[in-house]
Amino acid sequence: MDIRYGFIGCGNMGGAMAQAAARSVYAETIALSDALPGQSSRLAESLGAKSCDNDTIAASCRYVILAVKPQVLPEVLGGISPILKNRKDRFIIVSMAAGVTIASVRAMAGGDYPVIRIMPNTPALVGEGLTLYAPSDNVEEEEMAEFLKILSAAGKPDRLNEELIDAASALSGCGPAFVYMFIEALADGAVECGLPRAKALLYAEQTVLGAAKLAIESKQHPGALKDAVCSPGGSTIAGVHALEDCGFRSAAMTAVTAAFKKTKELGKPASD
Repeated sequence: MDIRYGFIGCGNMGGAMAQAAARSVYAETIALSDALPGQSSRLAESLGAKSCDNDTIAASCRYVILAVKPQVLPEVLGGISPILKNRKDRFIIVSMAAGVTIASVRAMAGGDYPVIRIMPNTPALVGEGLTLYAPSDNVEEEEMAEFLKILSAAGKPDRLNEELIDAASALSGCGPAFVYMFIEALADGAVECGLPRAKALLYAEQTVLGAAKLAIESKQHPGALKDAVCSPGGSTIAGVHALEDCGFRSAAMTAVTAAFKKTKELGKPASD
């Protein structure tokens, strides 16, 4: 069976998306490459995929998926651009490099190739991710539909105008780290109140999971859901007041805007 989906980069996000691909297509059609060969070979063995090198992926895969950091992308694309130029068949470049535009990917790759820009997040590992995507105007509908099978296996895909992806990824891409800090902090507070650590972590995790699911399924504004928990003179409103005193909402907003600014910096060419 021919390899069709090639992942260059098998780190946290590349590995997560490769695992999603293996849940949605035949593993034998997936090829993996990484700067650390042992990393790609171990993942390939666990998935039943093929471990190879960047050149093999660039020469033979229909979807050339670049799962590398923006700082590394120029080197990777510079290395495979002669191979891409010599191809006679159609292929699609998929980039998940933060802050790097479709136009920049094309410039580094050396051609007006079809490009799908994506920004997944780490919950893709458990099929609960959010993947933002924006195709170039020369990606055909059936090509996008085929790749959406992989994105759907990772969680929820959502199409977005490319100019909004950096702002959205500051929330969805960086946001899991902020949520994990919140979970840890909730558990720490409960431990201080006397709850065993294992129980505190479990309760914090399930509380965040359940609250998110209720917000999604009820379609109510978060403020309304918060108000429903805050009884007059009760313990919840006292806790909300404490969060406000500590600048909780301002800190969360600042985290997202700081991540957005950094994403924009990462996407700038090194000469800027």
